[in-house]
Amino acid sequence: MTINPAPTAARHPDRYFDPDPSVRGVARALYGATAHLPLVCPHGHVDPRLLADEHASLGSPADLFIIPDHYVVRMLYSQGVAMEALGIPTRNGEPVETEHRKIWRLFCEHFHLFRGSPTGMWIADELATIFGIAAPLTEANADATFDQISATLATPDLRPRALFERFNVEVLCTTDAATDPLAHHQAIHASGWSGRVLPTFRPDTVINLNTPGWAAHLEALSQTSGIDVGDYASFIRALEQRRAFFKEMGAAATDHAAQTPATGMLSPAEADAIFQRARKGDATAEDAARFTGHMLMEMARMSIEDGLVMQLHPGSLRNHNEAIFQRFGGDRGADIPIAVDFTRGLQPLLNRYGNDPRLTLILFTLDETTYGRELAPLAGHYPCLRLGPPWWFYDSLNGMRRYFDTVVETAGIYNTAGFNDDTRAFLSIPARHDLWRRAAANWLAGLVIRHIIDEAEAADMAHELAYGLGKRAYKLK
Repeated sequence: MTINPAPTAARHPDRYFDPDPSVRGVARALYGATAHLPLVCPHGHVDPRLLADEHASLGSPADLFIIPDHYVVRMLYSQGVAMEALGIPTRNGEPVETEHRKIWRLFCEHFHLFRGSPTGMWIADELATIFGIAAPLTEANADATFDQISATLATPDLRPRALFERFNVEVLCTTDAATDPLAHHQAIHASGWSGRVLPTFRPDTVINLNTPGWAAHLEALSQTSGIDVGDYASFIRALEQRRAFFKEMGAAATDHAAQTPATGMLSPAEADAIFQRARKGDATAEDAARFTGHMLMEMARMSIEDGLVMQLHPGSLRNHNEAIFQRFGGDRGADIPIAVDFTRGLQPLLNRYGNDPRLTLILFTLDETTYGRELAPLAGHYPCLRLGPPWWFYDSLNGMRRYFDTVVETAGIYNTAGFNDDTRAFLSIPARHDLWRRAAANWLAGLVIRHIIDEAEAADMAHELAYGLGKRAYKLK
C-alpha cells in the first residue's frame, strides 16, 4: 500500500512566510534567489562512517527518524513513552524493543505531539521531499508508511553518498573527538569520491576533567598522538599534535562545550598541579572549572597559531535527568539550559587574544536573553567574534525571527556566522537549511516593506545569510 501524497500546510510553497501579501511577495522573491544555493554545513554531528562506505545504508525508518534523535526522544519521553519501547539501548545491556516496525507504530501514534514544532516541520519536509509522503503520520498509516519508507531506503538513490550529492552539499563538517584516529575520514579520502567531508577537532573529553572516564580518554590521547602524556607540558604537545593531524585531514574548526564561558590563565605550574591531581583522581570541581577556563585560553592561542576557527557553546547542564543518564547514557534529550555570563567570563580571553586578526571565535548560546544584552554587543566590537545561528532549542522559525530582531540591530548580519544545521539526522539537513532561508527571506522582506533597506540590499543579505557568511566565517574555500 502506498500513501497518496495530498497537499498539506507542511509543504505549502508559502510556508513560514508572513500572511501580509506585501511582505509575502518580497519574501518569495528573496527566497527564490537562495533556495537552490549549495548547502554549506560547517558544524554538525553526522557520523562520517555513513559516507565512508559507498554502499552504506541508512537503516530502517526507526533507525533514521527515532532512535538516534534526541529531539524526537525527549518529546516522546515527556509524554510518558518509555525509552525502552523506542529501542534506546541501555548502558548495561538490558533488553529493549528491537522490532522496528513496532517502534515506528508507537512513533506514528504520537506524531501529533510534534505539531507546530521545528522537529515536526523537519520531519514533514523529509517525508514529503524524499519519500513522497505528504499525509501526517498516524496510527492508521503506520504500517503503510513504514513499508513505503523501507522500500525507498533500499534503492541506490537513498544511499548516503547519493543523497549528499542530491542535497547539493558543498561541504559537510563532522564533529570528532580529539582522540579519534579519523579512520572514516581517511577512508573517504582514499575512496576518490568527490564529496567534501571534513573533521572538526573536539577535545572536550580530555580538557574537561570531570568527564566520565577522563583517565581512559587521556590514555587514548597518548595512544593516538604517540606522545606519553604524563604531565601538563606533554598534554599540550599531544593536543597540538592532534590538531595538526586534523588540519592535515582538512579540518577547518575546533568545537568546545563548557558549562560556562569562564576563562582565565593559569601558570604552567598551577596547570600541572591540577593535571596531576586529576591523574590521581583527586581533582575538585573547582580544579575542573579552572582547568577548562585555562584550556579555552590555550585553544584560542593554538587557533591563532594554526588558523583553525574556534567554536564555543556553553550554557548546558548535561544529563540533568540522572536516572536516564545512568540507564541510557548521554544525548537522550536531558541537557537543560542554564544562564551564563559571557561578558565577564570571556573578558580574560578577549583581552588577551580578542584583537588578534588571526583568531575567529564563534559563539553559541542556549540563553536567548544573552543575545541583546551580551553577545551582540560583544560581537559588534571584538574583531575575532562571530555569532553562531540560533542553536538547539531555538533553531526554529520563532527562534530565528527573535535572533534577527535581537542581534542585527547591534551586530549587523556580517558579525554572524550564517547558518549551520547542527544535526545527527542526515536527512534533515536540507529541511533545516530551507527553514533558515525562508525565515531570513521573510525577515528581510519586512525591512524592505518598511523601507529600511531596498530590494537589492535585501537580495545581497539573503545570499550572505544562506551561503556567504558561513563559508567565510569558517574559512571554507
